[in-house]
Amino acid sequence: MSISPLARVASNSVVEPGVVLGAHVSIGPFCVISAGVVIGEGTIVGSHSVINGLTTIGRDNTIGQYASIGEVNQDLKYANEPTKLVIGDRNQIGTKSTLHRGTIQGQGTTLIGNDNRFLDGVHIGHDCVVGNGTLMGDNSGLAGHVILDDGAQVGFLCAIHQFCVLGAHARVADQSGVVQDIPPFVMAYGNHASPTGVDVNAAAFLALEARQQDFVHTLYGMLYQQSLSIDEVKIAVKASLSDFAIAAVYERFFAHSARGIIR
Repeated sequence: MSISPLARVASNSVVEPGVVLGAHVSIGPFCVISAGVVIGEGTIVGSHSVINGLTTIGRDNTIGQYASIGEVNQDLKYANEPTKLVIGDRNQIGTKSTLHRGTIQGQGTTLIGNDNRFLDGVHIGHDCVVGNGTLMGDNSGLAGHVILDDGAQVGFLCAIHQFCVLGAHARVADQSGVVQDIPPFVMAYGNHASPTGVDVNAAAFLALEARQQDFVHTLYGMLYQQSLSIDEVKIAVKASLSDFAIAAVYERFFAHSARGIIR
């Protein structure tokens, strides 16, 4: 066990041998922190939370009460292999949220980046990859193997099917069900979710130069107004990489997209 003298652990919480707690970590009452867990400096864990497995949590995260972090995944093939959950820095994880470790059939690790905000009751399944600066609303869930790219937003009471890819700065409206991939900057709504336009109010879109914004609109038109094939759009994106920096975001999306895009 390696616990910084500057960490604070409630007297009625259980911290097993082998846990690493950095400086200024705060563990609230009635928590259980299992062997193999590493928690970085300044992270706060609310009361009645359980963190177990080979879970690594970075700096300055906030974890709400009754959270379950690094729990055994819900894949029936899982046979207690040493898979992992890795969480970056400055994430806000809401009350009663559940984040599961990976599987050997996937990449072995569920990976969460930095500066994400997960509201109450959020579920992140095994082998998901969440980027930076994302937002998930109350009681929304990612099934296994989902990719949630940088800046993507998911409203409340949403369900994201396994293996789906939500591109950078995509936005899913409340109470939607997503069963296919959503390209970058595209807004979607419904069950099953369908495209409703470009999110022109996204901070990342507003930060783009006008010609880059026009390129985003052009790609949306190619996908949803001209109804070109994915392969045709991929060729157009690749040809635009030298002229439009934002094209790289779309190239990354198409490199991971396997379920087809929402229509």
